Amino acid sequence: MRPLLLLCATLLLMPAPFARADGQQSAPRAADDFILVIHGGAGVVPKDELTPEQEKASRATLDAALLAGHAVLARGGRSLDAVVAAIKILEDSPLFNAGKGSVLTADGIVTMDASLMDGATRQAGACADIRHVKNPIELARLVMDKTPHVLLTGEGAERLAKEHSLPLMPAEYFITEHRKLQLQRVQEREKSRPADPKKAQLNSLDAIGTVGAVALDKHGNLAAGTSTGGMVNKRFGRVGDSPVIGAGTYANNLTCAVSGTGHGEFFLRGVVAYDIAAKMEYQGVTLTNAATDVVMRKLTEAGGKGGVIALDRQGNVAMPFNTEGMYRGVIRPDGKPWTAIRKD
Repeated sequence: MRPLLLLCATLLLMPAPFARADGQQSAPRAADDFILVIHGGAGVVPKDELTPEQEKASRATLDAALLAGHAVLARGGRSLDAVVAAIKILEDSPLFNAGKGSVLTADGIVTMDASLMDGATRQAGACADIRHVKNPIELARLVMDKTPHVLLTGEGAERLAKEHSLPLMPAEYFITEHRKLQLQRVQEREKSRPADPKKAQLNSLDAIGTVGAVALDKHGNLAAGTSTGGMVNKRFGRVGDSPVIGAGTYANNLTCAVSGTGHGEFFLRGVVAYDIAAKMEYQGVTLTNAATDVVMRKLTEAGGKGGVIALDRQGNVAMPFNTEGMYRGVIRPDGKPWTAIRKD
């Protein structure tokens, strides 16, 4: 009887296998295991409008971001550094709604937001209404590391960037022809079919792009970051959820790391990223159940569109979204990127 009891106790203490992004079960996380998960925005171009070349380019950029973060983690680097490295690749691409590819405001300019959080210390940094910083995620890191604050906006934030010699670009650098046409389409649609601002929804064609990353390093520490150009045709100095800790970004070693993408107003009101972590901490539910409930039930019932990438210290990954698709990817120690765009 005693050996049987000892065997049962041993089995209970053994770490459970974790689910891979493709739904398969993996071995328990090794002491020096690591993982990086990224997203490039919820909502995708319809299949009949997405050319093979465009899809190939998008996947290539996701792969490059995964490999950049993997290089940091493989050499024993911090999850925080891996998140920044991955997001910078996505910010430098004109294909995603962050950095160079940011959407345009109603005035035809680019204003960007970003945030970063360290799960080990729960320190965080964020910036909003940024117009010239080449990589807003680097500015969010500066806010976290070099100031006693969490969120800096506009001219004050860019002053910090100049003081620390972050690369600055002219306004024209961020404006692409694709985004000009997109703004024109949205404004024409708005004129022909005025919408109730209280019922505004995220159009699938305009949702693509907000980028984010979550990572677990060899030391068992989590981190999360998000970067965006916001909503197409936004007005009045609008700021969404991406630079707001707890809404679009959250990381806590005790629970999980989360980065969100979608209609920011709903993520703000639902405190979506923190809500997932809170369900894990206070209700004891798994990462998958927490993320699925918040996105697929609570966010959907509220009328919000979008998704999240989430990761816990055991290497469990959750990527629920209630749109047609979400640009997303995962990389593990083997260095082989896995990416997907649609639900299939």
